[in-house]
Amino acid sequence: LTRQRMENGGSVVIAEDITDRRKAEERIHHLAHYDSLTDLPNRTYLHDALQRMLSDMRRSGPLAILFVDLDQFKQVNDTLGHPRGDELLRAVAGRLRGLLRRSDVVARFGGDEFVVLQSPVRSTAEATELADRIVEQLSYPYQIDGHQIVIGASVGIAMAPRDGVDADSLLKNADMALYHAKVGGRGAWRFFEPEMD
Repeated sequence: LTRQRMENGGSVVIAEDITDRRKAEERIHHLAHYDSLTDLPNRTYLHDALQRMLSDMRRSGPLAILFVDLDQFKQVNDTLGHPRGDELLRAVAGRLRGLLRRSDVVARFGGDEFVVLQSPVRSTAEATELADRIVEQLSYPYQIDGHQIVIGASVGIAMAPRDGVDADSLLKNADMALYHAKVGGRGAWRFFEPEMD
């Protein structure tokens, strides 16, 4: 509502419907923070969420960053085509959502990579248990357009504050741990170790 006073003492009130503008603003915000394929949070949202969790770590406690990469995903795209690869990514996103607590965050980092922020974490054993569940659940067969697809997953884990206290170094360390998990044999997980850097 906009009110304008008139010289003669009266006023004019103009009512404007801003529903469409608000919906457009919400849509723009959603597109800026969520992946259009999986509707998971995107890299921007993930970075902001990680920053918030790190600044709140004194109160909430340590957290784990699990960098997840799909094994054999390229072969799915190459043999069955990108539309089926996209369906597979949506199915993976659904399985990951089902593994997490309300306080955790899962985001699509790009391509066939996902990142899970597990917070709070009382011990490395909690991160290990989640990594085991991720590898196990993502390795079960998928039914996509009449095709049975079997892939795997590898996971790299970095713990805050042990492996870093800023978002960029923690993501880099989890990515290095992921690389070592893949080199050591797919379908595995590894914790970051300083010698990896």
